Amino acid sequence: MALAACQGQDGTEVPAAASDEPISEDGRSYLSQPLVSEIYTADPSAHVFDGKIYVYPSHDIDAGIGDDDLGNQYAMRDYRVLRMDRIGGPVTIGPVALDVDQVPWASQQMWAPDAAYKDGTYYLYFPARDKTKDKNGLGAFRIGVATSDNPMGPFKPEPNYIPGSFSMDPAVFTDDDGTSYMYFGGIWGGQLQRWKDGVYDPNGSDTDLMQDDQPAIPAKVVRMAPDMKTFAEPVRDAVIVDEKGDPILGGDHDRRFFEAAWVFKRNGKYYFTYSTGDTHYVNYAIGDSPYGPFTYKGHILEPVQGWTSHHSIVEWDGKWWLFYHDTQLSGKNHLRNVKVTELKFNPDGTIPTINPFTD
Repeated sequence: MALAACQGQDGTEVPAAASDEPISEDGRSYLSQPLVSEIYTADPSAHVFDGKIYVYPSHDIDAGIGDDDLGNQYAMRDYRVLRMDRIGGPVTIGPVALDVDQVPWASQQMWAPDAAYKDGTYYLYFPARDKTKDKNGLGAFRIGVATSDNPMGPFKPEPNYIPGSFSMDPAVFTDDDGTSYMYFGGIWGGQLQRWKDGVYDPNGSDTDLMQDDQPAIPAKVVRMAPDMKTFAEPVRDAVIVDEKGDPILGGDHDRRFFEAAWVFKRNGKYYFTYSTGDTHYVNYAIGDSPYGPFTYKGHILEPVQGWTSHHSIVEWDGKWWLFYHDTQLSGKNHLRNVKVTELKFNPDGTIPTINPFTD
């Protein structure tokens, strides 16, 4: 599905991409087109609020930093929200919703955010580095929260990060009973491997635990307190297992968790979806509880153009939609653009794998 236009804050429409379906770097046609082209956007967290679709992405900028495994080239510093009345319709780019300079505890790199709504308040959850210094001269990633009475912001941040939070990629899922859970974590630049025993090691590994025959580093899950600003319990592991019930191993890079957790519920089952990072798949696993364990099922999305893959899944107008990103507009790993395509299900609840290209 090609999306043809975006709408700036002044209401003027601009082309999101050329109308002749641009060809990828290796000669393939893209399955879908960027939602907006005025700014670079990535890591889309999509939600339906008050009958409209709101996408909370990262805002990519070019800071002139070369690629590395710590992700220093991803120098994002603020957030802008995208709004659509319908899939395929014009996209409104909101003003700056939150800037790193407004966050007292943060130093840099406001990476993939998420949002939630409760009792008239919108919550923006975001990772950023704090002001400590590790062996690389960088802060530890923590997760903050900011609030607004408008889904587009502006958002007012809490003075400190969420107590007990760490790493990156917060994603908040609210169950049918109104209870919310946060899933978070990412290895390599996301520092999850530095929290193996629940204590941060500023001199720890910059990649993973280097134990391929051991259970893979899991994402984290925690129930949110009623105030939606704190954790209600100690953080737990969100374990992914194979069909035999054994944990996926660290050396299984096609199946193990790397980053970008996103959870949704369908027909009473909890779908834990995530990125494999260096093998560039978006995968899914299914469980009977929001805590897991989650049984690995397969790939949702094959590798896109660009190093990272990060997504969200939302139900809208009787269909399910996958929001994701690639590097169509820039050809650079750190300057990405958000896209959307329909997500389908087999009768047994499994998900057919999506190819981000049409040939």
